[in-house]
Amino acid sequence: MDKAKLIIFSAPSGAGKSSLIRKLIQLSNQSIELSVSATTRASRGGEVHGKDYFFMSDDEFNQMNENDAFLESATVHGFQYATIKSYVQEKINSGISVILDIDVQGFTQIKNSLMEHISIFILPPSFEELEKRLFTRGQDSNEVISKRLENAFTELKYADLFDYVVLNDEFTKTIETLSSILFDENFKYNDDNIENILSELLDK
Repeated sequence: MDKAKLIIFSAPSGAGKSSLIRKLIQLSNQSIELSVSATTRASRGGEVHGKDYFFMSDDEFNQMNENDAFLESATVHGFQYATIKSYVQEKINSGISVILDIDVQGFTQIKNSLMEHISIFILPPSFEELEKRLFTRGQDSNEVISKRLENAFTELKYADLFDYVVLNDEFTKTIETLSSILFDENFKYNDDNIENILSELLDK
């Protein structure tokens, strides 16, 4: 990257996005950081204000929202979450690129804003593989997994709105592709094969 940027990652649950982001940050030589979100939920054991989240009251959150202080916001399980504009801008001004790990609804809010960004959608190889990954990690009930798969189909419909759509079928190869997108100014993106894979997933 020739200058610090806002980098948006989105993907269906279980596509492997978090692991990819951690590796890219590790490879960035401290030039990329994961954004810290604001939230109205209480901190959990060991969580630190300003490091894990910016914890705030509903009144504080709503006041900031009214003052247009957020790039995007959402309500999840009864709590509010948002990305603070000034936090992201300060990082970028200091030469550090910021990754946002957000859902497609958050992405569409930022896409409609004037802030420059790179957007990347991570594709699973298949719904069968996505289901396998969700079961293997053992975090959710069968009912929750079914809901995540249903949501994944909806999210895939937004993929072509992103600047890049990257298939996560093999971790090392996917990291190479993402590194090229972020660090190689001569990288030529070819989405022909991706379009075919996306069409197959949406035809399921």
